[in-house]
This record gives sequence, C-alpha cells and structure tokens, in this order.
Amino acid sequence: MALSTAQPTGEDLATRVVRVGLGARQYDILIGTGLLPQAGDLISALAPGTRAAVVTDATVAPLHLATLEASLTEAGMLAGSITLPAGEASKSFAELEPLCARLLDLGIERSDSVVALGGGVIGDLAGFAASVLRRGVRLVQIPTTLLAQVDSSVGGKTGINTAHGKNLIGAFHQPALVIADLDSLHTLPEREFKAGYAEVVKYGLLGDRGFFDWLEANWQGVVSGDLAARAHAVEISCRAKADIVEEDERETGRRALLNLGHTFGHALEAFAGYTGRLLHGEAVAIGMMLAFQFSEELDLCPGEDCARVAAHLKAVGLPTRVRDFSTNDWPTPETLLPLIAQDKKVKAGKPAFILVRGIGDAFVEPDVPMDKLEAFLDRKCSGR
Repeated sequence: MALSTAQPTGEDLATRVVRVGLGARQYDILIGTGLLPQAGDLISALAPGTRAAVVTDATVAPLHLATLEASLTEAGMLAGSITLPAGEASKSFAELEPLCARLLDLGIERSDSVVALGGGVIGDLAGFAASVLRRGVRLVQIPTTLLAQVDSSVGGKTGINTAHGKNLIGAFHQPALVIADLDSLHTLPEREFKAGYAEVVKYGLLGDRGFFDWLEANWQGVVSGDLAARAHAVEISCRAKADIVEEDERETGRRALLNLGHTFGHALEAFAGYTGRLLHGEAVAIGMMLAFQFSEELDLCPGEDCARVAAHLKAVGLPTRVRDFSTNDWPTPETLLPLIAQDKKVKAGKPAFILVRGIGDAFVEPDVPMDKLEAFLDRKCSGR
C-alpha cells in the first residue's frame, strides 16, 4: 500500500477525516483534539431524534464519561450509561448477557445507538452486544487508547474471548462513526500507550516501509505527546486499515495481513490468562518479533531487517522475547502449539501464519513446516 509519510508540522492539528468506503455502510474516522465534547452533535447528526446508550469501564468512566454524558444530554439523546469492570476478563459471556439486558432495560431500539467509550475490550464487547441486540443496532466507537484508535475500533470486528482462545466468538459489525480524540491519550499510563504503539508499528511492518522509516525517526515525539506526531501516526494507521478493510471486509484474503504477530501473540496472551502480566500490544510486539525471526530462519527475510525491528521495539521499551513477560512459569512448545491451533486462521487443522519477506512486505503462509515451527518455539521459549 502506498501511503503518504510526509513529516507533519506543529500547525497540522485540524481534525483529520479518514473514510472507510463500504458502499452504503461507509463511515468516517475523525481524528483530532477536543472531539469528545462535540460527540453529541456528531452522533445525533447520524440519526436525528434517536437515543444513545454509553458502554464504558471502571477505568475510563472517571476520566471521560461525564464529558460524553454532558454532550449527549445537550443533544437530547442520552438514554443512560453502563460501566463494566476494566480488563480483558470482561470480554466474556458472563459480561455479555447482563450488558445486553441492561441495554434493553434502557429501552435501546434498533434505530438507536450503542456508544463504546474505552479501549479495545469495551469496543469489542459493546460492539458485539450492538451486533446481536435486536439483531443489530447502530454502533459508535469512541476509542480512548492508542491501540483502539489505530486498530480495534476500525473495521467492524467485535467479539469475546473463551477458554479456547481470544476473539473466537464474535461478529462483523461496522461502526457508523469512529471518534478518535487525541486528548484522551494523555490519560493513558505509559505502559499501555507503548503497548498500543505496537499496533502502529505493525502497519509499517506489514505494508509500508516508508512509514516504518518515519516511526524510527519520530517515535519519541509520538510517545512523549507531540500532537502533530500522534495525529500523523493515528491517521496513517487508520488509512492503512481502511484500505485493507475496503478490499477485504470479512478477512477472506488480504485482511489477514493485519494479524501480523497475532498468531504468536494471541497464544501468549492465552497462556498468560488474559491478565496484566501481558498486555495485548505487548503480546503483538513479541509476536511480530517472532514472525520476523521465524521468517529469517526460513530464509525469507534478511537479517538486517530483523535486527532493525528488534532495535526499534527495544528502543521504545516493548518486549521482544517470549521470556520478557513472565517471571514464574515459562511457555513451552507443548503449551503454545495447542493455543496456536485455535487461531481463527486455522484451515483443515493447519494454522496459517503471517510471515514477511522484509519490512513492509508481509504475506500469508498457510503451510508452515511444523517440525521447523516446533524447533523454533523450543529455542525461543528456552530464551535462545
């Protein structure tokens, strides 16, 4: 994909609009500052005279809920708000059923909206609830984390986790609008912001070498809070994802590239029990590094590209090795392979991997030699 990677200026902070072109279901991603106080007007413009219910979590609510509620109230459309426990464990049947019941208690009708205010967990869970409530109600995503702004809020993937793996139960349900207010990123803990940055790097690694070059030169501005740099990183990431989603909405082909690092990463997350031991973006960082190293081992990727990726992830402060996240027990090929076998890309019992020929050149490999994979995992799980 050919994307503009021109250096942004400090004055380049006007709201940016990225359109996801899906015909009658097209929608905009708004990227800028001061957008949350405008959310009521933005959402009411989609469907005048309707109502909206907010779904958020206990971490985000004290920071941003009052602003959103005031905006929706002023627009005359607030039906109520629902605050769920924070954390990956909320993406479960145990939380889905009462969430749907509470949305029905608020009187949400098919013409109304569910507004997901939070990170990827809330976006996935509230989005799944919106997809099944009355067989589908309008969804608005207001992502408050970097990971959600550049990845999970865009593209319509919703779902919950099970003991078998991550996001194995869900639905494609595109939002009607995505509001990415960069101001919300100022409230993120450093670790969570850096975990989200892994998903930004992913877009450079899978299809835009020029963007990766830009990130190598400008990552410190993105991490430290330079708004122009952050706006640029979010916009390029969203444009990359929109480009892929427009071509392959339901992941029958090219969209699988967005899972670079995720086959390994999801297995590590499941091993860690979806706890704070390993954040999703951290798992993706390790998974991307493993994908590059495995590609190098298969003589697909030059070693210098593999070294560049490792150096960049380490410079940012992201984990790059299997043993970077665990202090008590270590994953083994015997524990990871069954989890990899539950990956959504499995066909005829064989897992497909996103491998690389170099930075910016990812591809789907449906036939990985299992003996080489097992030997590779054995070394990496042993810290070699």
